[in-house]
Amino acid sequence: MGAMRAQVPLPDDRNDPVPIHGQAMDNLRFIRETMERAGAFTAISGWGLMAVGVTALVAAAIASLQNDPQAWLGVWIAEALLAFAISLGSATRKALAAGQPLLNGPGRLFVFSFAMPMIAGALLTVALSAGPVAERLPAVWLLLYGAGIVTGGAFSVRIVPTMGLCFMALGAAALFSPAVWGNAWLAAGFGGLHLAFGWPIARQHGG
Repeated sequence: MGAMRAQVPLPDDRNDPVPIHGQAMDNLRFIRETMERAGAFTAISGWGLMAVGVTALVAAAIASLQNDPQAWLGVWIAEALLAFAISLGSATRKALAAGQPLLNGPGRLFVFSFAMPMIAGALLTVALSAGPVAERLPAVWLLLYGAGIVTGGAFSVRIVPTMGLCFMALGAAALFSPAVWGNAWLAAGFGGLHLAFGWPIARQHGG
């Protein structure tokens, strides 16, 4: 028995203590990043969408008075830039109010997924605006905007991709309807759908 006791290793007080604090910080960082990736992008502002809807209806009214196709196009390009500014400002304000970064994990995924169809839309606008199919630009805009909302909305709350599908449905209808209805389809989409979906998003998802 004495020999067995002699073989039992004794604690070595000279060993360095385990860096528990550093491990805990690493674990917390991992948990936070995992939760960000698993969460939803909730900074989309319903009030911002409604504001964009109002400006789109105004733009549709102004564009309907234009006889020059380039002037008509200029009205809608100006509306797109204004809508971008409103959306960015309202999303930033909502994120700050919630105490969350605007571009967290889901936010970055949303922006990347949404931006790709928008870039395609911008390139197609440049390529088609002076050609014989320029009258189909409203359908192209609605389809690609809807596609961007659907793909980006995969990282957001459920109502967002639903809105994107509605935009795509309008775009498909615009594609196979008389070209003279294009401005009305834009008003229904960028005006009507933004107002219709902005209200429940504002009420149910924090503004």
